[in-house]
Amino acid sequence: MGFRLVTLNLNGIRSAASKGFVQWAEATGADCMGVQEVKAQATDVAGRFERVAGLDGHFHFAQKKGYSGVGLYTRKAPSAVITGFDGHEFDTEGRYVEARYDTARRKFSLISCYFPSGSSGEDRQVAKFRFLASLYPHLMALKAERDFILVGDVNIAHHEIDLKNWRSNQKNSGFLPEERAWMSKLLSDGGLVDVFRTLNPQAEQYTWWSNRGQAWANNVGWRLDYHLATPGIAAKARRESIYLDQRFSDHAPVTIDYDFKL
Repeated sequence: MGFRLVTLNLNGIRSAASKGFVQWAEATGADCMGVQEVKAQATDVAGRFERVAGLDGHFHFAQKKGYSGVGLYTRKAPSAVITGFDGHEFDTEGRYVEARYDTARRKFSLISCYFPSGSSGEDRQVAKFRFLASLYPHLMALKAERDFILVGDVNIAHHEIDLKNWRSNQKNSGFLPEERAWMSKLLSDGGLVDVFRTLNPQAEQYTWWSNRGQAWANNVGWRLDYHLATPGIAAKARRESIYLDQRFSDHAPVTIDYDFKL
């Protein structure tokens, strides 16, 4: 047995639960599940979603109700849980939760992260750039001292293969040259690995579909949901899948099996 890790933007945990998310989670047998866009507060989660599929939830909620929020569901109890990373603007938005598994021999983290979307307007795009500028040095400092896997909705399609209509989206948030350059830097200079792409180089591997038009029916999608890992852990990835048989959200779950144990 290895380590099964899922990431899923829920687009609201209560909404996803009404569409069968909890039952799916119970059947999928994950060891850890990173969720984003929980759109709930601690009081909404209490008694309903603290545990899902035998996994204990650790959350970072946004101050604003019905907005953002991330969680990590873990089978094994972490040695520490850290919420937030910048101590400022984005920590109020509930975008980062990290579970640490530290022993005398190893330092390892699992992170669930929800990158801002810039699609609602110029001010949010500028905020997204601030987020990227703040997150990069944080991840580099983390990488200097520990292995980690960051899962989440990155809200960036990296390459042309990662979205259906790349030509018409070059001036749209999620496929801007500056965003793509940030991803390239993270995966080159930064030394992190886009784990899914190391296992699956095929086209049309999408994880998000717009609610407009017939995007889902016509598979006009984007790959926005990632496993980003330090190289040693990334090398242990064995199998990937995007679950498309049911829809709990406008995103699809991405599952990767790794050949290690916590």
